[in-house]
Amino acid sequence: MAGKETGSGESSDARKVKQRGGRRDLDALRDRRMRAAEMFAAGQRQVDVAVELEVSQQTASRWHRQWIEGGNEALEGAGRAGRRPRLDDAQIAAIREELLKGPQAHGFATGVWTLGRVAIVIERLTGVTYGPTQTWTILRTRLGWSRQRPARRAVERDEDAIVAWRENEWPRIKK
Repeated sequence: MAGKETGSGESSDARKVKQRGGRRDLDALRDRRMRAAEMFAAGQRQVDVAVELEVSQQTASRWHRQWIEGGNEALEGAGRAGRRPRLDDAQIAAIREELLKGPQAHGFATGVWTLGRVAIVIERLTGVTYGPTQTWTILRTRLGWSRQRPARRAVERDEDAIVAWRENEWPRIKK
């Protein structure tokens, strides 16, 4: 599918940052910078690098300056995008151990974890305060947990009577 033409005569697809799952493909971006470093080392001009790699001339100029000052290592990149996590892996492991002990071990009246309760435990252990959204993100992405809901069944429920009714009464009524 061809990209939309822009006023400069180039397609908009050429200017887009490569995406993977809605996020930047950091490996592809690093590979493009490393290709620029190879081109600079081969003596190619900045304008040729900009055209070949479909980047702006300003970007090619910045890459060239970084390459001159620090070589290929200067174009490697940070390795990740976004903020650094406030909790390291050791803290996450400690949180997991504490959560596995259950809510009552932490002084809560019932045996059900809520996001608010988990946030309180995280704050007690690490001193880091999280809201419900960040707490849920930690549970889901860093601990690999999912939302669980208890089955809503009456305490008085008689499973044997239900099975007997399903096997004896239901076929008779169904006819």
